[in-house]
Amino acid sequence: MNAGGRMLSAGGGRSRMRLGSRLAAAACALGAIGAWAGPAHAETNLALTGGADRVERFAPIEWTLDTDAAPANPCDPCEIDLRVELTAPSGRRIVVPAFFYQPCERRQQARGGKPAEWIYPAGPAVWKARFSPDEAGRWTAAAAAMQDPPAPSARSTEVRFECTPSKRRGFVRVSRRDPRFFELDDGRPFFPVGQNVAFVYDSYRAIDMLRQLGRNGGNFARVWACCEDWAMAIEARRSGWGRSWAWDPPIVRMPGREGFHSEDLCVGLRGEADTVLTFSPTRPLAVRPATKYRLTGQARTDTGAGFLLDPGGGKTELLKCAKGKWTPFRCELTTGETQWWLDRLSFRSLARCTMYLRDLSLREAGGGPELLTEADVNRPLRGRYNQIDAFMLDRLVEAAEAAGVHLQLVMLTRDHYMPLLRKADSPEYDRALRDAKALVRYFVARWGFSTHVAAWEYFNEMDPHRPTDRFYAELGEYLQRVDPYRHVRATSAWASPSRDYGLTSLDQADMHWYMRPASGELRKDAAAGVLERAKVLRERAPGKPALLSEFGMTDDTWQRSGDLDTDKEFVHLHNALWASALSGMSGTACHWYWDDIHKRDLYHHYAGVAAFVADIPFTTAKLRPAEAKCDKPLRVVGLAGEGGAWLWLADPNATWWALAAEGAKPAELRGATLTVSGLRDGAWRVEWWDTRSGKVLHRLDAAAAGRALAVAVPAFSRDIACKVLPAGK
Repeated sequence: MNAGGRMLSAGGGRSRMRLGSRLAAAACALGAIGAWAGPAHAETNLALTGGADRVERFAPIEWTLDTDAAPANPCDPCEIDLRVELTAPSGRRIVVPAFFYQPCERRQQARGGKPAEWIYPAGPAVWKARFSPDEAGRWTAAAAAMQDPPAPSARSTEVRFECTPSKRRGFVRVSRRDPRFFELDDGRPFFPVGQNVAFVYDSYRAIDMLRQLGRNGGNFARVWACCEDWAMAIEARRSGWGRSWAWDPPIVRMPGREGFHSEDLCVGLRGEADTVLTFSPTRPLAVRPATKYRLTGQARTDTGAGFLLDPGGGKTELLKCAKGKWTPFRCELTTGETQWWLDRLSFRSLARCTMYLRDLSLREAGGGPELLTEADVNRPLRGRYNQIDAFMLDRLVEAAEAAGVHLQLVMLTRDHYMPLLRKADSPEYDRALRDAKALVRYFVARWGFSTHVAAWEYFNEMDPHRPTDRFYAELGEYLQRVDPYRHVRATSAWASPSRDYGLTSLDQADMHWYMRPASGELRKDAAAGVLERAKVLRERAPGKPALLSEFGMTDDTWQRSGDLDTDKEFVHLHNALWASALSGMSGTACHWYWDDIHKRDLYHHYAGVAAFVADIPFTTAKLRPAEAKCDKPLRVVGLAGEGGAWLWLADPNATWWALAAEGAKPAELRGATLTVSGLRDGAWRVEWWDTRSGKVLHRLDAAAAGRALAVAVPAFSRDIACKVLPAGK
């Protein structure tokens, strides 16, 4: 946007349509989108620019929608509903929502002696659309702006592009052949092996985590895009006047005529001389070096006393105020030659008074995007999407694609919706649904194109006692219409197992479980705990994908446990990964303490299990718990089905507690015999795997008789894995 707040076009001299009055009364896309509107009878042109003439199947294509529309809130599809309508080679018609996009610059820049992420809004905002075609052949696309009744108020001329065949595997789906597991569009199984990378403070660091995970065979990460004001959050309160964990900001009703107050808010603080009112954004405020900026706003005091503006750098400016009246101010400041951040913006009273501030704005002197969005105290809690954080998520999705990692994105900031979901037939509940639909529409528009977005997760740990069935049903039905890619739909509750597991509007079941002192003996044995939870999860969700999407060690108040420092090798992670992979769940346990894994470079734990499960036919073998046992006291966990058995054998004494807390030395185990039942009689090939390197140690031929196969277990320490496969495979 330019200095006047009007959307600027990226289309040069192309003809544009003016939508202001028509779109003010447009049909809300929250109800209309997804339906094909039929032939357009546009009054003027709406330009669709960019894109490509040729794109591979399942690869992204991006357009800019060129229009002069200037909605008050460009993120609200009830104010402006822009979309791209596509026709596939088969004649199938698809609607892709467009999204508001603020270009940004990004770099690593030293701050306090350490590298920090510098993101700066640069250039005019535009609308964009992204799409990944799933059919080879000739496609057509046209931009449209919708109104009520659902027909275009404007439609661009069509553009064409060719989609060519590719080896890309497509999107993650619930398997059609075995709905307990996932598969990709090419039919091959997708078994998640990964962890959480939930709180993204710095996208450079998070991207490094995704790369390390991918290099070690991991293919899955759960990422929060809903972290309120402490990390990445697309929709959340971000205020330079307070913090969510101790919300007590100096925000008051705006004084109006003498004795009256308006419904609008402003910043206000009463105090003696030298009382300071400080604007402190939730992330360091990025600026350009050697650049002139213009700070504007309005100030007021109840006594007429002025106050000093201190933008840092040793320079202050006097702001004069008329008694009881709003006084506009405007001042200019120039950043230093090496200044990349605005460290301070404070206002200090010169005498005892009540200071008021409103309409604070900081832009480059020549115009440009607003930098003080967090100063706006009248910005609604929901419905405005943070463009800096959205730009960060763009980079994470891009990095996940390069690393081969699929993301489960948590979208809705729970505490902004939970208070509205007390009564399913209330206006507040309706409002929550409307706002949630607008947000998930934005997610679909901006990130839904990526084959490496595996699932949408609505909430992290919603209150299980809230009446959310209607919420998930309506939001799920809306996603079925608005999301042409039909991503997996999920949610989580703070108590597991959850009644949500039985909802048809949710495609997967998510459980969170932590090893705590309250867990008793399970605290000491990660494999036993994971297997116990897997049994419960599968009993409650027998016919859909089921994930232990949060796992780790905490104290009884759910805070980080010192046991994580005791278990320096993360033996508990190794054992949890292997137990979960062969438990019948749909993916490995996803560890919560990603920072510990990164700091200690423990990604190697994923390599062995990822290599082992890579060719298990999860979706075609009709898997069941394996009938297998040893003649020595070993833990045997595994799956069997058509075409073989896949087993993990572990020394039950090689727990994190025994090895790390009690200091036991892992013993070498010899002379055990493994018997696997339920196999067809005849020849089999047995492979023994090293669980850490993910490599085959030994191969041998064996024969089953009486539907049982007995084979000697090689000497091992801690654990070993085994595949029993048809001979000659």
